[in-house]
Amino acid sequence: MMRSLWTAASGMVGQQFNIDTIANNLANVNTAGFKKSRVDFQDLLYQTVRYAGTPVNAGAQIPTGIELGHGVRPVATQKIFTQVGFRQTDNPLDLVVEGEGFFRVLMPDGTIAYTRDGSFKQDGEGRLVTSDGFPLEPEIVIPENAVSISIGTDGTVSVLNAGENEPTSLAQIQLARFINPAGLKSMGRNLLGQTAASGDPIEGTPGLDGFGALAQGYVEMSNVQVVEEMVNMIVAQRAYETNSKAIQASDDMLQTANNLRR
Repeated sequence: MMRSLWTAASGMVGQQFNIDTIANNLANVNTAGFKKSRVDFQDLLYQTVRYAGTPVNAGAQIPTGIELGHGVRPVATQKIFTQVGFRQTDNPLDLVVEGEGFFRVLMPDGTIAYTRDGSFKQDGEGRLVTSDGFPLEPEIVIPENAVSISIGTDGTVSVLNAGENEPTSLAQIQLARFINPAGLKSMGRNLLGQTAASGDPIEGTPGLDGFGALAQGYVEMSNVQVVEEMVNMIVAQRAYETNSKAIQASDDMLQTANNLRR
């Protein structure tokens, strides 16, 4: 059987995976804090028919060898953590990180998850929580009689209570960053989880020691560029079609061989 059938098939499978990733990027073009993914490919094993540098007569050597590749495979999906812009909402509980850093979220099992989505809400107990009800860590509770909420660039949360003239400082939002944020595990719900590849979280105060400052009344937009993704989709589609043509050509060659007569 011709190698090209399997080689081209691996290319089709790889481009299908590429299209799946592009589709997920496009689906999340309006997801707050979403970071697009990129597929990295790797060529497969090679069959060496003749080695480069093989000596021939009169002390000469073969300058180039003969190698046959066996296709391609996806080897990584890497998240790109660039920022493209913020959207003003004037909601006092909407926050963005202007630079590096993730909000820390307490999960029901007691572990910590991380997110760039700063569209927080209040639950029935006054806690600042995500859209799924997971509270910020450390926990921040807004009093019932608070008439306004102010969050500083350093994460300091202050409220003005009814009947008071001066705001009261409640707590301070802490951020976390990682040596290799691309190694974080996607958990869905705009949450990321720590892995061995990401390294341990480095916790700190917004605006200090390399952490981004906070901005109140904004949400971070998705960094998906629709035009760029559409171009990537066209390229992936053409590569898929080209690999299918290679399979058709291989099949035609096999058919020709089968039709040979003495």
